[in-house]
Amino acid sequence: MKKLLYLSFIALLVFALAACSKPGSSKGGGSASNNNEPAQQGEKNNGEAAENEVVALEPEEGAELVVWGNGDEEGEWIKFVAEEFTKETGIPVTHEEVGHTDAPGKLQTDGPAGLGGDVFMAPHDHVGNMNTAGLIYDNYFAEEYKERFMEGAFAGVSAISDGELTTYGFPLAIETTALYYNTDLLDEMGFQPAETMEELIEQSKEFKQKHPDSYGFMLPPSDFYYIHGLVAGNGGYVFGDNNTNPEDIGLNNEGAVKAGELMKRVHDELLPLKKEDVTGDIITTFFNEGKLLYMVNGPWALKGHLDAGVKFGVKTMPKLENGNVPNTFSGVKAFFVNSYSKYPMAATLFAKFATSDEMLLKRYQMTNQLPPSLALLESPEIKEDAYMLAFLDQAQYSISMPNIPEMEPVWGAMDVAFTAIWNGDAEPKDALDKGVQQIKESIESQE
Repeated sequence: MKKLLYLSFIALLVFALAACSKPGSSKGGGSASNNNEPAQQGEKNNGEAAENEVVALEPEEGAELVVWGNGDEEGEWIKFVAEEFTKETGIPVTHEEVGHTDAPGKLQTDGPAGLGGDVFMAPHDHVGNMNTAGLIYDNYFAEEYKERFMEGAFAGVSAISDGELTTYGFPLAIETTALYYNTDLLDEMGFQPAETMEELIEQSKEFKQKHPDSYGFMLPPSDFYYIHGLVAGNGGYVFGDNNTNPEDIGLNNEGAVKAGELMKRVHDELLPLKKEDVTGDIITTFFNEGKLLYMVNGPWALKGHLDAGVKFGVKTMPKLENGNVPNTFSGVKAFFVNSYSKYPMAATLFAKFATSDEMLLKRYQMTNQLPPSLALLESPEIKEDAYMLAFLDQAQYSISMPNIPEMEPVWGAMDVAFTAIWNGDAEPKDALDKGVQQIKESIESQE
């Protein structure tokens, strides 16, 4: 049934080619434009490629859309986009507040019942499960989005389907972790922000000697989201073939073991506390109270530290011994088109309209979340924000969290492995070997 629906959608898209126009001949959020519509290539009778033609999708007659998305500032942005889209197309759009992390699960029940949002916001790492469950349509403009968006964002909303890489999402925002530092404490010590991990370790030791009740460096010691940068920067990886091949796991190779040894060194030389005593709340408290020189965190922590009156800066992660910048995990928020939608073409047009550079810049202005559009990387508004610029710089080195279903057991297994390393219960190689074995057994049990 789902296959039939999908084929029907493709047939509608093919039918829309009859209405296609030359570049620049049409305007508006729901039709073709020079920069935003994909080219459709055909073949002439003599076998030569025909000239590219720009596709103008036509919304279904009587279309009206429901968009699921977060509330607060993000919800206000959706409402703004909805109003602009309606002005351009005449298609009414209603926003329903459904959290982006809740939407994939809710759609599994609401989608078949015809109650789901036509367009919904979701985190990219749900793409594999959503595709397997038949919940999402392809992004019909994949080639254009590959050119317009950061590689990590584009890869994040794509997945292997029937042996081929298929793009599903319309990226909205990207976030990753970076290095926070207390500027007052650096000035007091006469330090410049550390450019290498070795420099960070030496500064942290010196700072600790002068401030025995403080610490030089903190990060969640077993949370793989924060540790992945050290693993990947040293040559480890989660899955092979750009995180699409679960039969190839690189979390106990030489690079991953080096990351484990580095975490053990951080514990032994800088932060000799049990894992249970280095929680996110404890790290935040130390930083806000001026008792922490460096920490690893994401843009979601900015407001809290600014409100606390801390003077701080943010920069790219310090380079590892091999000269590499740690490849931190990145997360992508994106719009997806519900495969159960009665109006898939109108929904596709809305998702595309919402992810135009104009609408994404407006989203940044309203939410302070980084747009993954390459063109907007040069926006003065973003480049003049030192905090956002730092996260943007780090995002260039980031790797999208794997979005295949086999990723689920990785989080727990790596938590156990790095807890054992941090607490001194196992050597890095042994702990990571056990972790990988646990992942393999969990994957096998899913089959």
